[in-house]
This record gives sequence, structure tokens and C-alpha cells, in this order.
Amino acid sequence: MDIQLLFSGVIFGLSLASIYFLISIGLSLCFGLMRIISLDQLLYYSIGAYITYSVVTVSNNFWLGIIAGVMVGGLVAFIVERLIFRRIYERELTFSMITSFGILLGGIGIIKAIWGVIPRPIKPPFANQIDLLGTDVPAYRILVIAIAGLVYIGIWLFLNKTIIGKAIRAGIEDMNHVEGLGINASRLFTITFVLAGALSALGGGLYAPLIMVDPSMGLEILAFVFMVVIIGGLGSIKGTLISSIIVGQVVSIGSLIYAPLAIMAPFAMMLIILLIKPTGLYGNKLNK
Repeated sequence: MDIQLLFSGVIFGLSLASIYFLISIGLSLCFGLMRIISLDQLLYYSIGAYITYSVVTVSNNFWLGIIAGVMVGGLVAFIVERLIFRRIYERELTFSMITSFGILLGGIGIIKAIWGVIPRPIKPPFANQIDLLGTDVPAYRILVIAIAGLVYIGIWLFLNKTIIGKAIRAGIEDMNHVEGLGINASRLFTITFVLAGALSALGGGLYAPLIMVDPSMGLEILAFVFMVVIIGGLGSIKGTLISSIIVGQVVSIGSLIYAPLAIMAPFAMMLIILLIKPTGLYGNKLNK
């Protein structure tokens, strides 16, 4: 395989991993703290993309579209958490998964009613190429990778250096202990859920120029995002980052070697990892 082609594939894989990470981190945070499987994160991902599209169409300002998408995604997540999830936190894990999937499907129907079913293109904010090691790579993909890296650093600082973040970390370890200290668990749940929704919307807005914005875009990426969370270990932030990179590279490099590998290889890899370590790379027997 040509070295330049391989390097381009690696950059493509890292940009894809960045999107997987932004969505999967919300799933991990929600499971770690609230013990729910929030598949509706894929709805906020789609909302972020569509709001970005709408704002760019009106204002021709991509970054304004990203900001609007993140705000609307976070707002919708807030409404969903208040009206629906707050009522089911004590239910079984499978109940939250089925409920969230129903929210995703219902949200797709609303998106179709508002924007229609025709895929919509968004132009990237810039289309220039950057020469890296003798290979021309799209500057926008490099920017997406950089933004995902900054988000990871920001989440790490938030969870380790702020009072609310430390409370969330403590809640992931032992929610009963946190409540015993007088911390409002309900408020922590809301903050975490809105943060997860905003990050998913950011992923959708950033990914929009690289694909066609489509009502079913959340369903199309669902299997890969779920694989990322399972491989990394449910509730593990570090595991989510590493598994995002692994899955992104397997999809990208696999498609260069043999196109069907882009779909088959991640599933095979997930099965092998789960056979060796059933809780994922960084999960433990309690899935914390």
C-alpha cells in the first residue's frame, strides 16, 4: 500500500474517531453516573447537524451554526431529561435503552417533518489542504481532530478540577455516598445529561460538512458508536477515547484494504476483545 495513501487513511480514521468520541463520551457519562443507556444521544447528534445546516444556510457562518447546534442540542437534552428520564432512573437498564431508542425514532420523525427527507449538504468553513509528511490532507479534518482533543482535555479538567466535576466522578463511583454528603443528585444528573447532549450535537455539527445531513444519520452511526462504548468499557472516559481511535482506524484502514472490512472488521474486533475481557478494555465487573 502506498505510504501517502496509508497516511491519508490514518488522518481520515482520526477525524472519524473524533466524531465517535464526541458522541460516545455522552453515552459513557450517562451510564457511569445515572446507569442508563442513552441512545437518544444520536438524536442530539442529528439535531446539531440540522441546526448547523439551517444557520449556515441563513447566515453563511459555519461557526455560528455550530454554536447554535450545540445550544439547541443541549436544550433538547434538558427537556428530554426533565420530562422522560427523570421518571425512569430507577428502572432496569434495558428499560432506559428501549425508551431512549424510542426517543431517537420519534425525533427522527420530527426531523423529517421539519426538514424533509432529502439529504442536505454543508460546505466546510475552508477547503484548503495541509502538507503533512509529503501528503496533502484536508485542513478541516485536522481541525476536527484538534477540537476533539481539546474537548477531551476540557472534560478531564472539568471532572478533576471543578467541584461539580468531582461530584460527578464521586457519583460514578458511589452515588449513595454522594447523596449522603448532601449533594443534589438530581441536579448532577441534569448537568451530565445536558453536557452529553451538547457534545453529541457538537459532533453532529462538525461531521455535517463531511457527509450529507440526513434524517437517519443517527441510525447510520449507531452501531459504531455502540461498539466504541462497549469496547472501551461502559462508563470509562479513557476507554471511550482509546476505543474511538481503534474503531476509527479499523474502519478507515479496513476500507483501504478491502471495502467490506470497514463494516465487518470493527464487529470482529469487538467480539475478540469481549472474549478476552468481557467488560471492555477499561471496564470492571461493576461497569464503572
